[in-house]
Amino acid sequence: MVAATLDEIEALSVAALTRHGAAPWVATEVARAIRRAEETGNVICGLYYLESYCLQLASGRVKGSVEPEVTRPRPGSVKADAKFGFSQAAFARALPKAIAAAKENGTASLAVAHAHTCTSLGYFTEQIAAAGLVGIGFTNASPVVAPPGGNKAAIGTNPIAMTVPGPKAPAMHFDFSTSAVALGKITMAKAAGESIPLGWAVDAEGLPTTDPEAALSGALVSVGGYKGWGFGLMAEVLAAAMTGSVNSLDVGGLKLPDGPPHGLGQFYLLLDPGTYTEAFDARVERVVNAVSDQPGARIPGAARAQATVVQVADELWTKLSALAARA
Repeated sequence: MVAATLDEIEALSVAALTRHGAAPWVATEVARAIRRAEETGNVICGLYYLESYCLQLASGRVKGSVEPEVTRPRPGSVKADAKFGFSQAAFARALPKAIAAAKENGTASLAVAHAHTCTSLGYFTEQIAAAGLVGIGFTNASPVVAPPGGNKAAIGTNPIAMTVPGPKAPAMHFDFSTSAVALGKITMAKAAGESIPLGWAVDAEGLPTTDPEAALSGALVSVGGYKGWGFGLMAEVLAAAMTGSVNSLDVGGLKLPDGPPHGLGQFYLLLDPGTYTEAFDARVERVVNAVSDQPGARIPGAARAQATVVQVADELWTKLSALAARA
């Protein structure tokens, strides 16, 4: 294992991305997201994705030098057209306007359209909360989740994230797929030769399976059955229909090096906590205290471990270092 600092991870990511065609400012925004994922232990959204970013930059599947188009069609509505570039870059360009709109109107929405996968959705709602606003986000992905009782994928893992600001740090933060598990956990289990738990996926016949290869030939299932399926559909409507981006059904594998651009959407709600009441912080604190007073219980996102040094597999670090060094 390689013990890599967060600065080393970010620098490696910037170098790899720029050497494969990303504009320096775009590479910086994507590298910041990779750094944050590794810092919080979200390995699936960190360096694990960097190789595919580079290969897709080289093939043109993601546009690394486009300038997002940011508009404000209505007082409380901001839209960032990513133009098939990285979602991190489009969000960065649009966030100041969205924050201003929320503070002017009490509530605002930010639609990111025609973007590359955003990987960690909570990375974006964290930034909204850092401005003192409640951030809620939705996105969709390539089709891997079948409806309850079905065997063919119709929507993506379709995450939902929410971050609630607190006096010094987020009072609450959660970011989860509406599928029973992230697809990356199944691909990682297959690579490691491990089985998966029942309840994660079905095979091509719609039968529950513990075989990751059979799961990859079948589909994931929603967390909580019909309840999770409903949340996944809600994310699909907001991410695809509201932004004018593609349905999950029309997106190829997110990590495939070639193919049409992802063209995915993300939809964010920005809420000013002081719009309706001065009691917001007190009401949130009441719930936080009721949970934290119970041994073994915690509010989502509370006391998240944040690493300063990350252990990275030798093979992965060597591969990514080669990508960063390539002229």
